[in-house]
Amino acid sequence: MLYGRQVEQSVVDELLESRCGALVVCGAAGIGKSALLEYAATNARARVLRVTGVESEADLPFAALHLLLRPVLDHIEVLPPQQAEALRGALGLGGGTRGDRFLVGLATLSLLVELSAEGPVVCLVDDAQWLDGESADALLFVARRLHAEPVAVLFAAREGEFPARGLPELRLGELDADASQKLLAERAADLPSAVCAQLVTEARGNPLALIELPRMLTPEQRKGVLLPLFFSLGTAQPVTDRVLVGFRDRVAALSPAARSCLLVAALDHHDGLDVLARAVGLLGASLADIADAERAGLARVGPGGVTFHHPLVRTAVLVSCDIADRMAAHRALAEASDDDRRAWHLAAVTLRPDENVAAELESLAVRARCRGGQTAVSAAFARAAELSVDPAEAVRRWTAAALAAAEAGLWRRAGELVDKARQRAKALTLPGTVMGELAHVRAKLEVEAGRPLQAVRLLHEGAVVADALPIKLSLLGLAGYYTWASATHPDQPALARRTEELCPDGEGLPSVIRTINRAFRLILEGDDVTTIAYPIAEQAERMPGELRFLVTFQALSRADHKGMHDEAARLAEDCRAEGRPGRMPEALTLLSIAQLLDGRHQSARATVTTGMTLASDVGQPMWRDYAAGVHAWLSAVAGNEEECEAMAEQAIQGADHHRWMPAACWAACALATLDFGLGRYDAVLDRMERAISGPTRHAFLWRYAWPDYIEAAVRVGHPQRARNRLRCYTEWAQATGQPTPLAILHRVRALLAKESAAGDLYVRALAVHAEGQQPFEEARTRLAYGEWLRRHRRRAEARSQLQAAMEAFDRLGAAPWSARAAAELRATGQSLSDRSTTGDPLSVLTPQELQVVRLAVTGASNREIGTQLFLSPRTVASHLYKAFPKLGVSSRAELIRLPGVT
Repeated sequence: MLYGRQVEQSVVDELLESRCGALVVCGAAGIGKSALLEYAATNARARVLRVTGVESEADLPFAALHLLLRPVLDHIEVLPPQQAEALRGALGLGGGTRGDRFLVGLATLSLLVELSAEGPVVCLVDDAQWLDGESADALLFVARRLHAEPVAVLFAAREGEFPARGLPELRLGELDADASQKLLAERAADLPSAVCAQLVTEARGNPLALIELPRMLTPEQRKGVLLPLFFSLGTAQPVTDRVLVGFRDRVAALSPAARSCLLVAALDHHDGLDVLARAVGLLGASLADIADAERAGLARVGPGGVTFHHPLVRTAVLVSCDIADRMAAHRALAEASDDDRRAWHLAAVTLRPDENVAAELESLAVRARCRGGQTAVSAAFARAAELSVDPAEAVRRWTAAALAAAEAGLWRRAGELVDKARQRAKALTLPGTVMGELAHVRAKLEVEAGRPLQAVRLLHEGAVVADALPIKLSLLGLAGYYTWASATHPDQPALARRTEELCPDGEGLPSVIRTINRAFRLILEGDDVTTIAYPIAEQAERMPGELRFLVTFQALSRADHKGMHDEAARLAEDCRAEGRPGRMPEALTLLSIAQLLDGRHQSARATVTTGMTLASDVGQPMWRDYAAGVHAWLSAVAGNEEECEAMAEQAIQGADHHRWMPAACWAACALATLDFGLGRYDAVLDRMERAISGPTRHAFLWRYAWPDYIEAAVRVGHPQRARNRLRCYTEWAQATGQPTPLAILHRVRALLAKESAAGDLYVRALAVHAEGQQPFEEARTRLAYGEWLRRHRRRAEARSQLQAAMEAFDRLGAAPWSARAAAELRATGQSLSDRSTTGDPLSVLTPQELQVVRLAVTGASNREIGTQLFLSPRTVASHLYKAFPKLGVSSRAELIRLPGVT
């Protein structure tokens, strides 16, 4: 029975009754977290899967996940092949994950959902603060995606030691005096009231202390003959420390053989007894010797291994044994364990450099990387570096450890490892590849710290010494992008020139990188046009990932929307096909921009929403904020002022923190677009003038915003302010040769032209729009032309243009623009009093529902859709269930008839 936890029990009951969701129970050691999880296990009318984090296994990738899923591993075969392979590889059952731990998270989600088809599933994760990083990532990935599935996950963790952003928390406080007295009376009914009162005071509402402190009393103290001298009021010693002392004393009282058994169990937790039996046998003991520990209430033995009464017992075992005992236990475990555990146990007893042990650890790191365990990769490489005989090998391994830590989002740890590598490298002549990799990871740290230009200088250093062309080109590609993407700084032009100078000669990829870096340099030197063409066909898919992104991104400067869309879609699809969700945020951000520029606003909104969620999951704040800026622009066009401002603020804050320009640029452009759509033209001019002369002035995106500036200037009666922008836009649009910029050029020229020439310019604009098929910009041209026709009393022609514009804006969900077109239509004399929006039926869907519907139309199954969107099949079904009535359909077959769904 739990005393004083009625409120907490009701929260757990609510989760169990809802059968879906997640909860983090947090509090101090001994406060009752495990007891609350035990309550959940007892009361859950569901299949219960359990695991407890073990501190000694925090560097073994997916160790905890393996223990959790062990009872249901036979169900892996029902998963899609790629997910099944990933999960088998992560759990050491064969296969491989292609290096991305988040695919394992998706596979875990799918497995739990498959299990829930037979009945509800509850996962209980105790001591979550000690989970290995890969298991924690996978389980948090699952917990954040439980929407409609009968799956619940409860974590229990020490206060502040388990980052579970976005999940609901239940904080356990101290028991009150009444509950403390009841618990003590149940566990120590024979104690005199005076002793009970003293223990209640000393325990300070900690349930574990109330249970364990009575065991520490001497017989005389239990009778109350003497004051409980072991305790004293007001002591600064935490009550859990006193409990630890009690556990330590009980461990010390055991036989040597029993202590050996407990020590082996404390150093390595296996999901069976075979390894434990072999290891204790090597120490001259047997499993039967653990009986003493069971009788002392310290541990219990079952088919799944040894379970300690409390994590503090494990700690007490370790502190009560001397170094000789611990080294002997590690040696025994090394002989009895498999390759991964063997390497760690050998490393624990290796006190001097030993290349054989270092090589075993490096092999472990390589296996962990194949399984997607970057945290484990970093730990293994770091220990291998410490044991390396050759100093150059130590630098290489520390560099690899730092890179893995950075990829896992462990930035502080990565910095410590880089410092070690640099310290050792001072007196060495290292291979160019190692120096290049070290420069790369140092640059990553500088970017994360908000110093992108310092990162560029480091990349230059690495490029000078790198002797492998792919590494050199990757470093120089990143250097060019970081220079451009930094907030405005006087050093940018010089750094851009240096990047261009370092680019190697040659055709193919070297030529592409030289050309891209030349474009970056030109715009940083003040060239507002900078449209440079270069060949990318037949080699994009063979490029390193960073360069492929860079080439795709550069299509923005050339207004090659179709090329950008197709390559970004391939990037995203390749990430899915290769099982690399960790690279998805940048691909999805690029794809959303391409969709936006192509006038596919609903698709862009769905894509960018998914990208933001994934960026948060994989710890990529810069991509999350970049996506927030794009989201802000879409919200602006939709007329959602509150959402636009919130997203813009997120993007700006992130950009300021990292001294990073793209997110802030999109935010500024979004706010100007919002002002324009709401008719605040003076605000548009003021905002854009500040932005174009501020920290984001060198962004390619402003080229797309110049027409808004020109039109705003015309509408406030100051067309002379638009002349310079018109000159720049004309040069750029003509240089691109793309239909949409050229059509917009005709439109803005019409706005500035004499009345006699404007009509022909609008007609030419619409003719060119027909070649580019960009619905938003074409609708804007029709709106402007319709307004011009109405002013010239050509009402019938105006109605035709305005009606088409209004319907297009309706389909795009561009409410302010649709309202303007409707107002103009009314001004022509057309009645719209009973108008109901007959635009895009998909506009009523949420971004996630829209993505699901569009994939469903292709014939993809719920499972296939879930794999693409990182959702469970049941969540996909739930989205379709909600979408059908919104769309007025009852089956997938009817979806194909909806306009714009494909």
